[in-house]
Amino acid sequence: MTTTARLALPPEQPLAMPRQPLHAKGQRARSRFRLWEDGKIILVRLLLIAATYQMSAYGIQEMHEVMTGTLTLVQWVFLVLFSINYVWICFAGCQAILGFLLLVKQDVFGINNIHDRVPGIRTAVLAPVYNEDPARVMAGLKAMSSELAQQAPGCFTFFILSDTTNPAAWLREEHAFQKLIEAASPDCPIYYRHRRKNSERKAGNIADWVMRWGGGYEAMLVLDADSIMSGATMIEMTRRLEAEPALGLLQTLPNIVLGTTLYARLQQFANRLYGPVFANGLAAWHGNGSNFWGHNAIIRTAAFASAAHLPVLSGNPPFGGHVISHDFIEAALLRRAGWSVRFDTDLQASYEESPPSMSDVLVRDRRWCQGNLQHSRFLFARGLALTNRLHILSGIMAYASALFWFMLLVVGMVLAIQAGFTPTNYFPERSLFPTWPVFDSERAITLFVLSMEIVLLPKFLAWCSGLLSFRRCFDYGGPILLTLSVLVETVLSALFAPVMMLAQSQMVREILTGSDSGWKPQRRNDGSISLGVAIKMHRWHMSLGLAAAGLTWYYNHGLFFWLLPVTSGLMLSALLSWISGKDWLGKFLRFFGILNTPEERRNPAIVAAVVANEAAAHDNMGSCPLGTLLKDEKFRSWHNAQITKPLDANSLSSFEPELKLAQYKAERSDSPEKLESWLVPAEYMALLHSPIVIDTTARLTVA
Repeated sequence: MTTTARLALPPEQPLAMPRQPLHAKGQRARSRFRLWEDGKIILVRLLLIAATYQMSAYGIQEMHEVMTGTLTLVQWVFLVLFSINYVWICFAGCQAILGFLLLVKQDVFGINNIHDRVPGIRTAVLAPVYNEDPARVMAGLKAMSSELAQQAPGCFTFFILSDTTNPAAWLREEHAFQKLIEAASPDCPIYYRHRRKNSERKAGNIADWVMRWGGGYEAMLVLDADSIMSGATMIEMTRRLEAEPALGLLQTLPNIVLGTTLYARLQQFANRLYGPVFANGLAAWHGNGSNFWGHNAIIRTAAFASAAHLPVLSGNPPFGGHVISHDFIEAALLRRAGWSVRFDTDLQASYEESPPSMSDVLVRDRRWCQGNLQHSRFLFARGLALTNRLHILSGIMAYASALFWFMLLVVGMVLAIQAGFTPTNYFPERSLFPTWPVFDSERAITLFVLSMEIVLLPKFLAWCSGLLSFRRCFDYGGPILLTLSVLVETVLSALFAPVMMLAQSQMVREILTGSDSGWKPQRRNDGSISLGVAIKMHRWHMSLGLAAAGLTWYYNHGLFFWLLPVTSGLMLSALLSWISGKDWLGKFLRFFGILNTPEERRNPAIVAAVVANEAAAHDNMGSCPLGTLLKDEKFRSWHNAQITKPLDANSLSSFEPELKLAQYKAERSDSPEKLESWLVPAEYMALLHSPIVIDTTARLTVA
């Protein structure tokens, strides 16, 4: 094997990965029952359920008392919708209280579960990419692999798993990654593989690697294209997996970094300050039945192969076919097979990036919404643990709750306007005594205030946790800047919330009526859009906001002011969307210390290395990637060496019309530039997957 071929891909070490059925018998937990540790988890779950029940029951009863008398059908609908939403926010509030108490405990007593032993198992670090900017991916992988080569030589191997569907983008990422691979230390090698058929998207990408090379690695550490993790964190994750034979998956808490736009910085600040409160609450009741978020996690390869190959659901998308959002279900399948799934919040230096604007978040949410609603097929699947069913339900509610809130607002408006048109009838039946209409306005205001307190409780607790810890407080700039940042985040999030509510409601409606989202690439850096595009994108949001404001002002001035926090966000939706992706506004706030995070004040070494690597990267491929491939013999040899046949290669037809057309055009082209302009994407991709045709074309088109 030539050096070029050896650098392209290592020898395959196959591992069987049988596809799992939707329904199967659950297996006993592989971990031993520990009275103290497991007893605490059971107690926490009981307390969380009891607290949620008490808070919910009180609020629902109060709402029923607000509408005393014989309830109409519309009032019953309002009460049901209120109850669903109120239970949801009460659960989140109770979870935040739990997380806050645990965070305070950590501040007082500290945690130190980090060791210094080099792991004794081989770990593959998997970096799936899909039409990404190769410079950013390369910057992250270079920084992480360099640290691992120094700190744990021979223990880690990186695999770039490309699902890129744009042929020119594929060549550009190959050209960039070839240099990275050749420069990588042999103590932490890097390999690259491109799939010809990106079936099942990211889940299929990972499964393809498992079935080809999984037999050679005890663990796989899964990243996203924008993931950043320090070498010390990855080593510690591997040690923990190695130390617990029953542990199938270990998830970290990724912190958002490198946000520059207004929206990215909002997400970054909220994630960094509020995230630990939520995360510690989650981890406390999850125990060994935690969840998987698809990246920044380590997985036992053999466990994943034997238990987590996703089923193909009956029917067509959006609810049938391949599972779109794989992570929740893979965690559930691991748990069904008896493996532990854990969420360790003490692991630091685990990072990711945020979409740069609200419009980019909506693109991502459309896919996530479909994936989470598709999970309803698993909600009552045989053999799943109760915690996994709750994870699935929470994922569904993350988007369905937007529709419930929207319906609640609409029904509330109907009730308020209806009351203004309904004449008071003091004697609905023959009686000597009148029936007095009762609407307890004082109780209604008290309940509204209570609901807002519960909604804002997690933010308040996170703010308190910052003030109570001297170090954490000054990581955010001190008490004044911390408080100002929380206020700015709260106000801006309140303005964005109605737009997100309406957009997510529309997503749910589309999915329920059979619309498939597809899989659009995610923008990572530039989130700017023109004001005209923003107006076109949000014209219905603005129209609805104006209509609701006008209607309530005309019929009920009091209701107008009550709904103003909602209608103002909708009326300003285009402006909000436009400014959300602006770098200058994010930089302006950062200059004054508003929305700053600890990583911005003390830049971690691994993040600084990624930024430096990306700044030093440059694309010297030119305007014709195909020309570079045909003219550069070394690059062409490397490209040809890394091409693999699909695992289901028998499904490929012996006659490929796209390849024949590409050959025909190549024979009649006198330059790579002309040939590239002639090829349609399917022909271009077929040509790139045929080393024989590539070499023949190089001889024909290059003088």
